[in-house]
Amino acid sequence: MPSAPTLTAPRDDGGDPGAPATNGSMTPRQDRSETELDGTLTPTSAGSLHRKRASVGQTADMAESTGDIAEREADDFSSMGGFEPEDAFEKKQPNGDTRGSTGVSKSKHDGLLQPDGEIKNRSKPDPRDTYPPLTDAAGKEAAARERDRINAYRAGGIRFAPWNIPYRRRLQTMAVLAHCLSIAMTVSFFFFLCAIPLTWPVLIPYLLHMLLSKSATDGRLRARSERFRRLPVWRFFANYFPATLHKTHDLPPTRKYIFGYHPHGIISHGAFAAFATDALGFADKFPGITNSLLTLDSNFRIPLYRDYILALGIQSVSKESITAILTSGGRDGDGMGRAVTIVVGGARESLEAHPGTMSLVLAQRKGFVKMAMRTGADLVPVLAFGENDLYDQLSSKRHPLLHRLQMWVLRTLKFTLPFLHGRGIFNYDVGLMPYRRPLNIVVGRPIAVRRVNVAGGEKIEGREVERLHAEYVGELERMWGRYRGVFVKGGDGEMRILE
Repeated sequence: MPSAPTLTAPRDDGGDPGAPATNGSMTPRQDRSETELDGTLTPTSAGSLHRKRASVGQTADMAESTGDIAEREADDFSSMGGFEPEDAFEKKQPNGDTRGSTGVSKSKHDGLLQPDGEIKNRSKPDPRDTYPPLTDAAGKEAAARERDRINAYRAGGIRFAPWNIPYRRRLQTMAVLAHCLSIAMTVSFFFFLCAIPLTWPVLIPYLLHMLLSKSATDGRLRARSERFRRLPVWRFFANYFPATLHKTHDLPPTRKYIFGYHPHGIISHGAFAAFATDALGFADKFPGITNSLLTLDSNFRIPLYRDYILALGIQSVSKESITAILTSGGRDGDGMGRAVTIVVGGARESLEAHPGTMSLVLAQRKGFVKMAMRTGADLVPVLAFGENDLYDQLSSKRHPLLHRLQMWVLRTLKFTLPFLHGRGIFNYDVGLMPYRRPLNIVVGRPIAVRRVNVAGGEKIEGREVERLHAEYVGELERMWGRYRGVFVKGGDGEMRILE
């Protein structure tokens, strides 16, 4: 059997190998022949053959075999149709460094973070600065699934899903589709029942109950079903992205908490998976804590849909609801061991949800801090890496008239109309389904808050509100600086604090 050809770097007359190039290949010498410069490798054994230059198709196959295409083509942020980079990421300097105008500076927060996001060594480190290392296991799984997208059948510029997709992935898609259509399905089924006169004796009392019920605001959590929250369908939902919940600090069940979820994204799928279900193991990571995700009170006026979200433990985001949840029930009947999750940025922040950015509407959002002081709940920042990457939406800079319309709807009707698009059920490019991109929800360090007895005449001081708000923002910036290199593609960029 002939021996395999040995590939060696070409040598000049003196026998010295060519100088290595910066990319690891061998730089050809000027005295090499044209056949050596065109990519042909000369074997050393006499019985071996010359290797011809690889064709374009062969080069693509080689790239696929190494998985490089999964990183640069399938869901590459720079190649998606509706994505236009915002100002959240500064242009790279000639030396490759990135400089952010509103990122964590060297002087801010006592110099805890350097511009590159690394923790500065000090003689007496602050325990608040210590965040454990995390791994992006979800990102590795998502990269493996990109091979199907690369090899997908293309027609008219659209990539269609192959027929041989594993059955579990089809179940994941169905779980996400069912949740995204939950409002439409429940409302349609309700009107279907209304068309049947035999159901009227049941529907009329139900509507009266829906209008008069206080289940979403009384803090009793009577409709909450732990069995429903642990159904296997929610694990399929979470594994669609996939989503992962990361714990960085212990939360003792002898305290009460307000979780601030950032960013809002378009629909906040990460908040739903982590805090409205137990698919990501919240009960195991934080034992003894009953967490309730909060949403708009108007959602509890939608027939049948209200029962769906009440069974998941979702409550109203009103002041009455937050106060009732955090001051009643729990371990001692005063709310200890209870928690609420508030998507602080709200509908306004959803208009800033562009892939590859982290823009938080937080500068003037201080109501959740005051609620923490009224109830004595500790503040827990939560940063969701990848939430803004699940959809594309039109850029406000390229379409200013549409942005004005969105802002008018927000001011008038208190909700937004994001002009978004995602993937489809059977294709990877067109539709309203979220993209399969990793979600990493990181729960940060709790910030202790002293309860202010407002009923006893004690006033909430503005300076204390500002101090807690600044500490909260600083904690988010520490989390961003610590983990952006793990969960952000490229490891660069900055966090912007808006309004």
